[in-house]
Amino acid sequence: MGGKEQRRGLEYWWIIRLFSLLVCFDRVSAQIRYSIQEGVKEGFTVGNVAKDLGLDVSTLKERRFRIVSGSNDALFQVNQNNGVLYVSNTIDREELCDNVVCLINLKLVVENPLEIHYVGVEIADINDNSPTFPEKEQHFEIAEHTAIGTRFQLHAARDPDTAAHSVRSYKLSRDDNFEIDFRKGDEDNIPFLVLKKPLDRESKQTHRLLLTAIDGGNPPKSGSLNISITVLDSNDNRPVFSQDTYVITLQENTAPGTIVLRVNATDLDEALNGEIEYALGKTLKRRVYDIFQLDKITGEISVKGQVDFEDTEVFKLDVQATDKGQPPLAAESRVVIKIQDVNDNKPEIEITSLLNLVPEDSKPGTVIALISVTDRDSGPNGKVTVNLSENVGFELKPSIQENMYSLVTKARLDREETYFYDITITASDLGQPPLFASRILNVQVSDVNDNAPEFPQNPLELYLMENNGPGASILSVSATDKDLNENAAISYNLVRGDGLQHDMSAFLNVNSDNGNIYALKSFDFETMKTFKFHVVATDSGTPPLSSNVTVNVYILDQNDNAPVILYPINTNGSAECIEEVPRNVNPGYLVSKVRAYDADIGYNGWLLFSLQEITDHTLFSLDRYTGQVRTLRSFTETDEAQHKMIILIKDNGNTSLSATATVIVHVVEPKEAFAASNTKNTVTSEDDNNVTFYLIITLGSVSGLFLISIIVLIVMQCSKPSDYTSKYLQDTNYDGTLCHSIQYRSGDKRYMLVGPRMSIGSTIVPGSNGNTLVVPDRRSRASCEVRVQNNSMFFLTLSETD
Repeated sequence: MGGKEQRRGLEYWWIIRLFSLLVCFDRVSAQIRYSIQEGVKEGFTVGNVAKDLGLDVSTLKERRFRIVSGSNDALFQVNQNNGVLYVSNTIDREELCDNVVCLINLKLVVENPLEIHYVGVEIADINDNSPTFPEKEQHFEIAEHTAIGTRFQLHAARDPDTAAHSVRSYKLSRDDNFEIDFRKGDEDNIPFLVLKKPLDRESKQTHRLLLTAIDGGNPPKSGSLNISITVLDSNDNRPVFSQDTYVITLQENTAPGTIVLRVNATDLDEALNGEIEYALGKTLKRRVYDIFQLDKITGEISVKGQVDFEDTEVFKLDVQATDKGQPPLAAESRVVIKIQDVNDNKPEIEITSLLNLVPEDSKPGTVIALISVTDRDSGPNGKVTVNLSENVGFELKPSIQENMYSLVTKARLDREETYFYDITITASDLGQPPLFASRILNVQVSDVNDNAPEFPQNPLELYLMENNGPGASILSVSATDKDLNENAAISYNLVRGDGLQHDMSAFLNVNSDNGNIYALKSFDFETMKTFKFHVVATDSGTPPLSSNVTVNVYILDQNDNAPVILYPINTNGSAECIEEVPRNVNPGYLVSKVRAYDADIGYNGWLLFSLQEITDHTLFSLDRYTGQVRTLRSFTETDEAQHKMIILIKDNGNTSLSATATVIVHVVEPKEAFAASNTKNTVTSEDDNNVTFYLIITLGSVSGLFLISIIVLIVMQCSKPSDYTSKYLQDTNYDGTLCHSIQYRSGDKRYMLVGPRMSIGSTIVPGSNGNTLVVPDRRSRASCEVRVQNNSMFFLTLSETD
């Protein structure tokens, strides 16, 4: 017989499988239903789900083919090698389901792309349980004058199998006085013992019967109940209930001890025959006795345990009223207690995370997780709405199945803006007041190479002192990349030019790792004053991204040129001359004028004259700035006829460079001096005119260029916004001014005598105020005025306001 049932179950399974193959389903969600019998062995094949769903079996393991539904999925497993759904644990239908149809819903997921399939497995019942009675024996005491047709309720047998295999019939052992009858109950038939012939206690005081319950299995199974009947003398009035059926509504979660209802029965008899005791029927489910209790004296039904609508919505109690007569008479009534649902269950959120690490270039609509919500309440209390925290870049997409959602990206992600999301999923029901539940899903955004390196400033300005050491670092550039790891690993390279005259990249080198730039040669201010080059920063992403920066280099002058004497100079190249002075000249007479120039600029090219050696300090004076030699007094008879002066010409660099000229003065009589003067002027007038002309052109050009540079730099500095913030290169040593100066104050103005000099080792960095004249004690506003004096000196007037 067991083999036939097994074969019948397989036939059902094949019918269901063929039917499921005829039903159309899409890639996102499909419903397939199988049927198996309970009690099959572990490993029993339910069906080839992959084949029925049209999935490629060879890709199941790669696509993580699996069951992701609730606790019942422990009964089944899928084989990722062949797509077979098989039984993994012994299935007991009676333990698993209370309903007539026992259907287990499974949710199967495959990834890349994501597909969700729903599979139903119906558990078919087999006749594996025999009918059982709540007690082995039932005893009745029946008065002998009990009327024919009187019914006595018997214990009903219970069979946990389904209707086809549950109790179908009862059989009573043969007895002349009794027969069996049935009353249709809510779930099954309730047997009654019916008196068909009057009792005679004198002829037979005790009756023993056997009640057999038979189920509908093949072969059928049975259970038996022993019935003993004691015949009593008459108590001729039964208790009578005020209602045949009591119906009442009770809210769930009612506190224990609360009185639900009071049943009332009356008996016309007196004394013990009229005293009534109440009792609950003995055929009720065990849960009824755990939740309710009946006071046998008052008939009050009160709450004993936890009343939960989600467990049982309606309770049906059989109440029996029995008098104390001999024999006692009884009556039955039905109490129906309808449980009213209250909103006492919070929604439950289940999250199946598919992607914990989301690339920032994921397209909108990428599925991150599957979310299902449930609420055990009913009606509006069980209706659930789901929301996400605001401004998270994600949204919920409802599924075709109720209360199922997909969490997807709503827009493009940007890891540099937000690299981590705490997504709060909130579910609320529609009860009054509503109940809430929330879950937090952590999603991390992974990096892609979508940001090119950035330089903090472009272009950069480098002020480099001439005569720099070859191979020394002159600048360090640094770029930043908002990406991570190899996408942010930056290497630096120089943009090599075409090798033309102004291309200096061949004389530079850059450290590709740290951006340090080295000069391969020494630069000379007198031959080149400015040039520019380009540095490219490239990250290590795939594909790599890059950006470049332009570096403008300004060569600063250094005092590396000694003064060159233009006059006096002999034909042999020595700086020496002989001047003849009449003895009768007045004080202030111009004896000679030393002329010199310096290829440097500013203070480095500003020359000062001084007497290094002289035979008579009382006779001659030397102008410090013009180099003019004049007499201090008239000559006397005692003065020597020849005087020698060694004049020192030095510049104003930090380390001064100098040259010397020798002037020999011969004091002659007026006639001799006049003759010599005519001869000398005739020979040298043309040469002196040429030298003077060239000297004027040279000094005028140098001074003019310097003046224009200073004015342009001051205008640029004054045009910058007041909140301009400079960014300095590293390892710079700037003393705050472009030049040495002499300052004095008059009223609200300060005056500064400026000479273009840089201290040795000073560096003016890009973006600083080093290209203007800076007063250390800065005020909020300043107006400036520049005036030129002596072709190489400047006066700067600063007007300050607080």
